[in-house]
Amino acid sequence: MIFLPARMGLLNRRALIRQMEKAGVASRAGLARALGMSQPTAGKIVEELLAEKILEEVEAPDAAPSTAAALGRPGRQLSLNRARPGFLGIQLGIRRTDLFELPLDPGAAPLWQDSFALPAGGPNPARAWGQGLHGFAKQIRARDIRCVVLSVPGVVDESARRILFSPNVHWSEGADLPALVKQVWPVPVLLVQEERALALGHHRQHPEQEDFLLVDFGDGVGGAILVGGKPFTGPLPISGELGHTPVPGNLRKCGCGAIGCVETLVSVRGLLEGFSEAYPRQKKEWAALQAHLVVHGVEPWLAEALHAAAFVIAGSLNVLGLRRVVITGVLAELPPAVIGELSAAIKKGAMWARFGQVDCVIAPRQRAAGLVAVGIDRFIAPEPGLATANHLTV
Repeated sequence: MIFLPARMGLLNRRALIRQMEKAGVASRAGLARALGMSQPTAGKIVEELLAEKILEEVEAPDAAPSTAAALGRPGRQLSLNRARPGFLGIQLGIRRTDLFELPLDPGAAPLWQDSFALPAGGPNPARAWGQGLHGFAKQIRARDIRCVVLSVPGVVDESARRILFSPNVHWSEGADLPALVKQVWPVPVLLVQEERALALGHHRQHPEQEDFLLVDFGDGVGGAILVGGKPFTGPLPISGELGHTPVPGNLRKCGCGAIGCVETLVSVRGLLEGFSEAYPRQKKEWAALQAHLVVHGVEPWLAEALHAAAFVIAGSLNVLGLRRVVITGVLAELPPAVIGELSAAIKKGAMWARFGQVDCVIAPRQRAAGLVAVGIDRFIAPEPGLATANHLTV
């Protein structure tokens, strides 16, 4: 029978794991000092986490051979378990689904990753998606993973594990994706909105950045808000839907059913449409757009689209009271002048720039780190009140 630790025990467990994420490698005594715990309390938690294979003992990186010999054994310290699979991460995309076998350390690379494409125009996309997962059943055994973290686009009720609305993947709205996953891997399944996972991943890689708006440009344009290192959560399961803000004068139809959404201008498809309208004889391909911009720079058609996106982002900063924007996704694949134009326009519209500094940070997507962060925060070491018996079934 499994007994949940008391509230203080959960808080201490969570704090120790977060400290291990920051430190990378630490001693028992060092953890106790950093957390202000007694050594017996820290030691007890460490022994529990070692037994659960969440932590592992490693040779101290600075242990001198002579010292180790004198003690009769190498110096031993602790780290999060990088060798044993911790989570299976699944990212649902518009055209493909990516799978990641992830260790327990958000800073470590995936142990294994692959992807599969959905058949175009199939009669039952949800069933085809489930069959695609079955193709990996032999490669990833359920006994090797603690839980599955499923990242999906759209408006997501994470606690109810439901996709309420997905403008670019409409078939997922009526599908019970966690149930399809559990048919293949009978372990707990956590559902997370994709931009929230990206924001958590960025924070895990840059813990000093605790307050920011992350904006991701790709097949759509989405955002996520972190305040105090935690995702912003409002009364409704919707936040960061920047891409579906209408822009005056934009007549393009969006997948959400509205007219004029900003993502129809600055998503991959939107940028290609703008390029094709300006240059009908050019190939409507991403590589052609990249090559053109290297030679011609930011032309009026592109500047107009970027300024529309900046208008929406700056307005969000003004409402939220934030001064840092983290930009991820495909804009980083374009010449630096593109990001420069967007950043300058954001700063021009942000109120904070009138009397302070607004930071526009260009960063790679940290999807794998974000999926691990979700698994740790909601399964391995959940906050008191969110804990369930499942988080200890390792």
